[in-house]
Amino acid sequence: MNGQMMQLPLLISSLLVHAERHHGEREIVSRRVEGDIHRTTYKELATRARRMAKALARLGVQPADRVATLAWNGYRHMELYYAVSGSGAVLHTLNPRLHPDQVVYIADHAEDSVLFFDLTFLPLVAAVAGRTKSVRHWVVMTDRAHLSKNAPADVVAKIPNLLAYEDLVAAEDDHYAWPSFDENTASSLCYTSGTTGNPKGVLYSHRSTVLHAYAAALPDALNCGSADAILPVVPMFHVNAWSLPYVGCMVGAKLVFPGAGLDGKSLYELFESEGVTLSAGVPTVWQGLLAHVEANNLRFSTMKRTIIGGSACPPAMIRAFGEKYGVHVLHAWGMTEMSPLGTVCAFKGKHAGQSQQERYAVMAKQGRAVYGVDMKVVDENGAELPFGSETSGDLLVRGPWILEKYFKGEGGDPLRYSDGDGWFPTGDVAKIDADGYMQITDRSKDVIKSGGEWIGSIDLENIAMAHPAVAMAACIAAPHPKWDERPLLVVVKKPGTDLTREQLLAFYEGKIAKWWTPDDVVFVDAIPLGATGKMQKNKLREQFRDYRLPTA
Repeated sequence: MNGQMMQLPLLISSLLVHAERHHGEREIVSRRVEGDIHRTTYKELATRARRMAKALARLGVQPADRVATLAWNGYRHMELYYAVSGSGAVLHTLNPRLHPDQVVYIADHAEDSVLFFDLTFLPLVAAVAGRTKSVRHWVVMTDRAHLSKNAPADVVAKIPNLLAYEDLVAAEDDHYAWPSFDENTASSLCYTSGTTGNPKGVLYSHRSTVLHAYAAALPDALNCGSADAILPVVPMFHVNAWSLPYVGCMVGAKLVFPGAGLDGKSLYELFESEGVTLSAGVPTVWQGLLAHVEANNLRFSTMKRTIIGGSACPPAMIRAFGEKYGVHVLHAWGMTEMSPLGTVCAFKGKHAGQSQQERYAVMAKQGRAVYGVDMKVVDENGAELPFGSETSGDLLVRGPWILEKYFKGEGGDPLRYSDGDGWFPTGDVAKIDADGYMQITDRSKDVIKSGGEWIGSIDLENIAMAHPAVAMAACIAAPHPKWDERPLLVVVKKPGTDLTREQLLAFYEGKIAKWWTPDDVVFVDAIPLGATGKMQKNKLREQFRDYRLPTA
């Protein structure tokens, strides 16, 4: 016997309809490529999204067509989030930090029909416009006057069928009804970083996206509400900005978009001027922010919490935010293949009476699975390890917003690598404690195997990052004639500091098993970062593949 409840599809457009109706006057603030601060509301955003949906139809965009963006975080990008997906097409957020060859490969693989771009990326678009196979229209996300004034004519001439965003919006009215369709219809497309081959597409559905937004907003997840002012530093071209543009509509929060100003000074100014209460980004971004506020003896007047994910957050950063600036860090973990949210490190009631040291130990973990994500750790034979085990193993996940197969079957079906029960192998090595808190000990490709025993590189990086003279640290495996592999620490020093190899290695004493201590330290000017701000250890391994460790 079935229940007797209404069957309304979970569609992304419903989030915008809700925001317009119940939070229409709530503000959306953007730092634009035009150089100014732009202010709008959910009501106006909904109006312009409907106009853009009509403009897309006029351009010949059909349901399931892919519409690409090369854009910063801003109100126009958010309008496209809803206009494209809401009309039944698929929003494809391209990463503008990729090499032009990769942009061409991904655009061709996705078969993008229209590509929208911020004027910042005009040189990139000019470099790829003559090489893509399917893009029919190129739309610069500004008005024609700003384009004419700020873009070199010879560069503009390289782009065929170039249109201006504001012209498209102005030409339409907002008499448009969002269509209704199956909630399993594809809504958006993101590509993996491609560190082990060509990037692979992850195709999200309306259902998966709305369910993910529900879970992300929960109190023990990102804890978002209508009283919040949220500034997503995480790019809208990176896994849908961790769902915050959808969560904003769902709860009616004020949204503050930083545009291209991701340096510490620019971010701090927006935090203060717009009363930001919550932000989100990767550790490398927060290093720049912390350096700015520390150098200028500043404090945060409204920001109370930040979500840090993308890579493991160093415990020293968690302490700095909490002890110096009163900002609570929510350590989170996920993947492009997971939409991306998997875990958030929110406290349980039992932690209220614990010491600050005990609470910091909890916060260093990636956290508990949000409802909708099931996870387990298995050993090398595929046997499940119990919660509370001190043994690390391969982390597997499953849930309604987790990848079943890659777009067009590229890379194969990931589920065939699991136990047949629908578990996705994350590629992370982890352990889960008795309270359900998961801790990543390494990526499977980054684990160091020394004399048959595993050494986790993340633990060694976190200790190095706690040293006051260290700005960034990466630990990789270096070949060793006796032990097969040993840890090599690659370090960027903070400006104006003195630090020797011996001083840093001595810093490890008493913090880990002695045999885990890195064999050597190499100081460099910079550690390569990927398009999403993560350290590229694959490039470091290539750079130091012939490095000879000290034999003494």
